[in-house]
This record gives sequence, C-alpha cells and structure tokens, in this order.
Amino acid sequence: LYWFGKTIQGTMGNLEVDKDSFPDIKGMVSRLKDKGVKTVLITEPFILTTSSKWDEAAEKEVLATDSINNPAKYDFYFGNTGIVDIYKTAGKNWFWNIYKDILNFGAKGLWGDLGEPEVLPSWVNFHNKKADEIHNIYGHDWARLIFEGYQKEFSNERPFILMRAGYSGSQRFGMIPWSGDVSRSWGGLQSQPEIALQMGMQGLGYMHSDLGGFAGANLNDNLYTRWLQYGVFQPIFRPHAQEDIPSEPVFRSEKVKKLAKKSIELRYKLLPYNYNLAFENNQKGTPLMRPIFFEEEDEKLMSNSSTYLWGKDFLITPILKDSVKTKEIYFPKTANWFNFYTDEKVDGGQTKTVNIDKNSIPTYVRSGTFILMSNLVQTTDNYKADKLELHYYYDASVKESERTFYNDDGLTANAFEKGKYEMLEFESEITKRFLEIDIDKEFGDNWIPSEKEITLVIHNIKWNPKKIKVNGKRKRISLEKNKLTIPVKWNPKKQLKVKITLE
Repeated sequence: LYWFGKTIQGTMGNLEVDKDSFPDIKGMVSRLKDKGVKTVLITEPFILTTSSKWDEAAEKEVLATDSINNPAKYDFYFGNTGIVDIYKTAGKNWFWNIYKDILNFGAKGLWGDLGEPEVLPSWVNFHNKKADEIHNIYGHDWARLIFEGYQKEFSNERPFILMRAGYSGSQRFGMIPWSGDVSRSWGGLQSQPEIALQMGMQGLGYMHSDLGGFAGANLNDNLYTRWLQYGVFQPIFRPHAQEDIPSEPVFRSEKVKKLAKKSIELRYKLLPYNYNLAFENNQKGTPLMRPIFFEEEDEKLMSNSSTYLWGKDFLITPILKDSVKTKEIYFPKTANWFNFYTDEKVDGGQTKTVNIDKNSIPTYVRSGTFILMSNLVQTTDNYKADKLELHYYYDASVKESERTFYNDDGLTANAFEKGKYEMLEFESEITKRFLEIDIDKEFGDNWIPSEKEITLVIHNIKWNPKKIKVNGKRKRISLEKNKLTIPVKWNPKKQLKVKITLE
C-alpha cells in the first residue's frame, strides 16, 4: 500500500515509487520472486491535488471535469482530489502506462481500491457521461482497462486483478472481488459465507473476505483461527487488516500460529483439487463455493448458507460464533459423507449434531469420490503436479465413480486453448469380487507429459485384502486405521490399473 508514500493522506495519486522507502524496488521485487513471493501493488483512481502527479494529470487532461471543463476537485477523507476519467482515451492510456511501468519492474498483481468510486459528487463530468451514470460501473470498467492492457502488451501473462468494486459480468476481466472493510468481529464473519455464495451464483466465483476481518482493534485468537479455517475453503486465502492489529499469523501466539500453519498447509495440499475448481469456473462459470441446494433440490435448503459445497465433493460448515461445542449439520441425501479428518462415515439425508474440534471446522467428503492433493510445497513455483496424493473414499453403495482433474503450467495465458494442459482421469468400479481403480489421462496437443509419483490412499477399507495388484503385479500393503496406502509410479502415456479383492 505504501509504495507511493509513507501515508495515504496527501500522497494518494503519486503513482510512482517512494524512493526513500524503496530505493531499489526492482531489486526487492526480484529478490522476493526468488523466494516464491509475488508482489501486488495497490492503486486508487484518485489523484490528490497534493500528489506529485496532479500537475501532469491536469495538463494532459486525463481527469474528470467540472461544469467549466476544469479538472473536478473535491474533498474526501484522503485529501483534495480529482479522479481519472477512464472513459476518455487520453485518461485510459495514461492510467494504463502507469500500470505498464509497475508490471515492467516485476509486480505480478494489481489491486484496485476505492473504485466504487468511494466518493463521487453528482456534478462531476466524464467523457460523454455524468457521474451518476457511471458511479456503479466505474470499478467494472477500470478492471476492463487493466485486462485489455494485459491482452495487448502482456498477452502471455495471466492477470491478477483484485478490485473492491465491479458489476455484473466483471468476471470476464478476471476480476477478483472481496467484501470490503469488514468488521473484525464474529458479526463480520457471520455474513461472509452467504455473501460469497450469492456472488458466486451471480458469476463472480472468486468473491472472498479479508481473513481475520479488517476493521477494529479486536485481538481475538479464536475468531482469527476460525476465519482462517473457513478461508481454506473460500476462493482466495488472504488475511488483510487495518494497522490496529497485524493480520499475519507470525504476530500471533504460538498456539494460533500452529493452527494457522495447519490451515495454510492444507490450502497448499489442496492445490490440485482447487486448481480444477478454477478450471471449471473458467470453462462453465461454475462457482467454487456452491450452495447446498446445488446438491439437493429442496425448498428448505434454498436459504441454507451455514453449510455449503466446496467444489462438488467437499461439504463445509464454517464456525461463525465463539465457543461453539456442537453444530447441527444437514447431510444431503444424494451421498454418504466421510469426516475428512477422522474418516467417520455419516449417512446422507439426515440432520446430525456433531462435536466441534478446536483444530478444524466440520469438513466432509462425498462417498465414492476421488480427492486429488499434492505433497506440501512452500510456494506454487514448486508445484508441478508430479507428486500427488489420490484419496479414494470407498463406499460399497457407490458402484462406479469418475473424476477428472485439470493441470497446466500455472503461468501460460489461455493454456487450455493452446493445448498446453493435461487432464488426469480417475475411475473406480466395484464388482462382486473386486474394487478396481483406473488412472488415465488426456493431453492437449502441446503438452509434454512427465512421470508422476502417486500415493493412492483408499479410505474405509475394513478388511485385509487377499490380493492387491498394480498393473497385474502383486503388491504387499498393510492395512492401517482402515486405510490402504499404495505408492505407484505412473507413466502418463499408459493407463494404470489397481485391483483389490473385496471381503
């Protein structure tokens, strides 16, 4: 936030690096990149009259105007200001050139703040438009400006565009919205799942909240922990807060740091599953967070936001109040559900009171499904989808199951359209005598496959199989805690078959 000045008041609109605070920002960004950290810079569309860019912006006529065609000036919290006229070609180009400079010194994300716009008097004039005509769509068109700039000048990069304001259809510009300056309180947390579910159904699948809450000097360890645990199963995992209390886990107690670490590590381990959710959203607009009525059509479920689906196969119930010891959860009748942490099986079609663990929120997995996870990595730079955990949740009632998981290099723009991808395909079939799991693939025309190490974990196996065969070769695997763990090496050019005798 403070890349352009030591305070926001008086310096907003500088839109250039404060050399005193950042004498070598290009080197700093590069060194952070070497550690797997990408830099995101915050910008606002307001140019304060006290900022270093005011004279240039006024001279180049890139600002919205008053009734006599002078730059419109008015006061708000951050100072006396004008606003960039992104509807005028000169304003659009001027703003984009600033972004181009930012991207050229290595920034990998752009964060647009206050784009509602936060303050915009009705008398302000834009190119062929009045302030009230564009007030609700400014953030949307601001995201479009950045997206189109990427397409023209950084066409091989995927843009990361975080915006506080947008409109219907803003997802077309890859825009990531969040719920604004939410109260750092239980009341602030309670509305977040419903907001994200509503927005996901309107097409904005990446709606999320500042993890831990944003506003208020409230140091509540339980609230912070529960918000991060919910964050694992919301689209963007991003703690952020006012200066009163730091948002980073490292500043918390040892106990909270340990719990935060568990949440962060689980988020990274779920990269393969979550990446496929992103692909589904890209292709079909399917939200990442889905209301429970996506699973079961029942009028009683239409207003249920206390439990939701993360993708197709996780059933999530966030803890939204302090000191919760038990929780009533409805389990959809379309499947049975396994506790993600204990493997306890719950029959679908019932409301059940479950005990709440301090270390996690209630997390259940659909019976008969595949959940693809990765070995833990420190940064997505180290994630190649070559060392994977494939979890299969055996349920005798699910005779056949199939899941596909999309993968690419994580960097190339339009990788799917360019044929630079692979689809990993997993199928299960239960016959009278055997459980058979087939691992297969589909490649894009321009994808170069590599060998994969897969740890296949089969849950809910309550007998010692007489035979376990991998591609016809017998393996000796010990049963531990009702789980079979079968390590395999897989050349994706060939199908791999695992066959297990039933009881």
